Amino acid sequence: MSDNILAPGAVLALWTLIMLGWMAATRFPAMAKAGIDIKARPGGRGIDLETLLPPEVNWKSHNYTHLLEQPTLFYAVIVFLHLSGGDVGYTRWIAWAYVALRIVHSLWQATVNRIPVRFAIFALYSLCLFALSVLAVIATLG
Repeated sequence: MSDNILAPGAVLALWTLIMLGWMAATRFPAMAKAGIDIKARPGGRGIDLETLLPPEVNWKSHNYTHLLEQPTLFYAVIVFLHLSGGDVGYTRWIAWAYVALRIVHSLWQATVNRIPVRFAIFALYSLCLFALSVLAVIATLG
């Protein structure tokens, strides 16, 4: 494990791009199989494909979108911790736990996607982010 709280953020950024690749690798073949010509759909958006592609294909897209939502707050919080001296052992552990749980959430949502388990994972990583946010406030005010 790195001694720098920014490392979990770098890993999560890389994971987000891996999910982008997985989404594309499943979505484009599914679109071809469904007879969807992206050149013939000017101005279309990903949401327009929801009813045209199988749920298992859309799950990867949903997860990629999720990785661009709450983690943006995570990135800001770890930068606050890094710049304010809050980059200490326990904050790094919490940050790594957040990233590990986000990856588990991605794998679960992209493959199995049972809501009760997915929500439990969501709740756990949200608690990690809440703890990091409180610690960032303490570090920046202290």
